[in-house]
Amino acid sequence: MTNSSTSSGRARARDLGIPFEGETGKYNAITDVEGITVGYSTIIEGDSARTGVTIIHPRGQANHDPVFAAWFPFNGNGEMTGSAWVEEGGFLEGPIGITNTHSVGVVRDTIIQWQVDSGAMFQPWSCPLVAETADGWLNDMNAFNVKPEHVRDALKNAEPGQIKEGSVGGGTGMLCYEFKGGSGTSSRKLPEKLGGWRIGAFAQTNFGRRYQLTVAGTPVGQHLKDDAVWSNGENPFKQDDGSLIVIIATDAPLLPHQLKRLAKRASLGMARTGSLGGNGSGDIFLAFSTANPNAARGDEKGLASLQSLSNNFIDPVLIASAYATEEAIINSMIAAEDMTGRDGLSVKALPHEELRDVLEKYNRLSK
Repeated sequence: MTNSSTSSGRARARDLGIPFEGETGKYNAITDVEGITVGYSTIIEGDSARTGVTIIHPRGQANHDPVFAAWFPFNGNGEMTGSAWVEEGGFLEGPIGITNTHSVGVVRDTIIQWQVDSGAMFQPWSCPLVAETADGWLNDMNAFNVKPEHVRDALKNAEPGQIKEGSVGGGTGMLCYEFKGGSGTSSRKLPEKLGGWRIGAFAQTNFGRRYQLTVAGTPVGQHLKDDAVWSNGENPFKQDDGSLIVIIATDAPLLPHQLKRLAKRASLGMARTGSLGGNGSGDIFLAFSTANPNAARGDEKGLASLQSLSNNFIDPVLIASAYATEEAIINSMIAAEDMTGRDGLSVKALPHEELRDVLEKYNRLSK
């Protein structure tokens, strides 16, 4: 089943009849993986503040038990702090932050302060995981608009269930395929015969050139060329700048080396929307599993009893990761609205009716 709108009342891709592979969870969101909460702080002030911060708590604000995790930098022209320890130790030990490129530091530092104040430190030190994309076209990144209080609000106000999409949180000032981008999410619920696992994806989208945009296998960007910010809708014979951050979550019992395989599949979800990644793009992905609680601590002898899904049964989870990423990216655009920001730059949202017209020409609307 699928949710019919975001909590702000905006339509989602499936509402427009866009067909996607697979069945979703109840909310069609990363929060379909039980325990996960998502919080936003959105900053829209004056003429040039269009930014914010997104927080994802893997087990909710009150449960600080680390989760198995792995990251994958498809193209590393970007930042994901804390990834070295995730790679080395195999665990994610706190909340995830996503913001703009020049606000990574304040988000990281505030997460540490929140962990200290909340008694949420797993070790005597903390290396928070904070990722970024650059919103400098609509937002003045050098004004450092994200403040500690914004981060604290997102940490505190994170909720389960239905979450907002589009121009919210860290995605507030982002562009995608030269339309307005932002924050998007989706999920997949596997049939019981395939394990019944849930896989959720959250994307902060800030990448792509218009001519590349592909929706449900349809070359939409080659038809909707109006108001392209940089390329006039034509192939500029260069790859895209910008970045994509994807967080994949699952309740399937996967170990770090298996989660890296999930993180890699975000690249395929991105490719299904048209982009192949560019030199200037920071396309960095993380996957974590909420299974195996207390694995980081073990018993009095330091031993942990673990479950792990056999590689012979992992294919449906891998495939669902790509599909959920694809839909999360499209949802970020469908939910976004027109925005004017820094230096008067105006960016149009993906027009719903024109999109449906193109899909109908290719017989790609759901009946």
